[in-house]
Amino acid sequence: MSSPLRRAPARLATLLLALPLAAAPVRAQDDGGTVTAGVFRRYADRVIKIHVVEMSSAAKAELGSGFFVTPDGLVVTNYHVVSKIVHEPDRYRAEWIDSAATPHGLRILAVDVVNDLAVLRSAQPAPAYFTLAPVRVAQGTRLYALGHPNDLGLSIVEGTDNGLLQYTLYPKIHFTGAINPGMSGGPAITEDGRVVGVNVATEGNGIGFLVPIARAATLVARARAPGFTPSRSFLADIGAQLRAYQDTYVSGLFGDSTPSVALGGYQLPTRPAPFFKCWADAFRHDADRPYDVVTHRCSTDDYVYLSADQSTGTIELVHHWYTSTELNRVRFFALYQKRFQGGADDMDGDESDVTRFRCQTRNVRHDAVTMRTVLCVRRYRKFTGLYDAVLKAAILGGTHSGLMTTLTLSGVSFENAERLATRYLERITVAAAEHVAQAGATR
Repeated sequence: MSSPLRRAPARLATLLLALPLAAAPVRAQDDGGTVTAGVFRRYADRVIKIHVVEMSSAAKAELGSGFFVTPDGLVVTNYHVVSKIVHEPDRYRAEWIDSAATPHGLRILAVDVVNDLAVLRSAQPAPAYFTLAPVRVAQGTRLYALGHPNDLGLSIVEGTDNGLLQYTLYPKIHFTGAINPGMSGGPAITEDGRVVGVNVATEGNGIGFLVPIARAATLVARARAPGFTPSRSFLADIGAQLRAYQDTYVSGLFGDSTPSVALGGYQLPTRPAPFFKCWADAFRHDADRPYDVVTHRCSTDDYVYLSADQSTGTIELVHHWYTSTELNRVRFFALYQKRFQGGADDMDGDESDVTRFRCQTRNVRHDAVTMRTVLCVRRYRKFTGLYDAVLKAAILGGTHSGLMTTLTLSGVSFENAERLATRYLERITVAAAEHVAQAGATR
């Protein structure tokens, strides 16, 4: 699965779609396996295998999991399991497969793209179902994830609830258990059958993530509300959800209270909200690179899956401080210019998803700092009013040193892209002498 920003180290999780992996289903054991076996025996009939079928060939295009939550056949799963149907409803359909390998029809009722959830209705009533209710468990509680890994049969995996992730705007549960692709949309439950979360993503090595069940319960309640009718265009629904999401996400970023970091004699914005995390590193010159680079990077673990080719909802900032004692002024300027050039070709989305970037370059002066800036923006084709934007700025005037910074935004309104770019540049100032001294001492 491609990442929304291939440059961003924070985006490591892989969505749990059926992928051609060799991993076998894991059936964990505890106390001789009696507890796990009991959980599996009591609750397996509430978990289903979901196929997304390409209609012209009748071939299976995607595999995921889901679970019944009402007696009349409402099913919870991940949005990404059924995203092909949302994007191409005339080409794909969904079905669930029972224990006798008989397919039954499914149709989408509602989606929550921000939390990667969908509610479906089965053409058949549920043989058994989970009752969704608020649930709070202590960190360290044993959970049991169920699903269909790699189409190898319904499996159960033991794991531990390690609490909510710290660096996300919307909550995800850190689950340590060997959940595998194909288990997307399956439930993670307690020993007594309370659903704690929905399987959604993995980083491998026993690290997985769950959507808290409260988010699914909200979507189910909406689908069951009196007078509810499924949308005629889920893409339109998703667009509205994304516009509301980005307004919440970016509203307070890069304001006057944004902390700063001293780098190369300048104060630069860092960690614009509590759900961001930041790293720094330094690369010293060698035979192939006659210059030094200090890097400071901030991003979040948030992203929103739209399709196999496109994710959105990420923000990243990167500062680079270049210095060289080996390059003369002309060669250093050539290096600096080369690093400044280039667009955002490594962002997600193909030509059916987004337009080409359009860029505007100008010089900006603020707080005795002169910068060469370029703001590149591209429009989402399927979701009105949303854009990706990349702002790059290079401080001018250095002969053997220079600072370059990049702000990358995905899935924001044009107005928010311009507003954040302006705020971001205003946070770049000349560092006070004491800040420069402290920065030098730390290096």
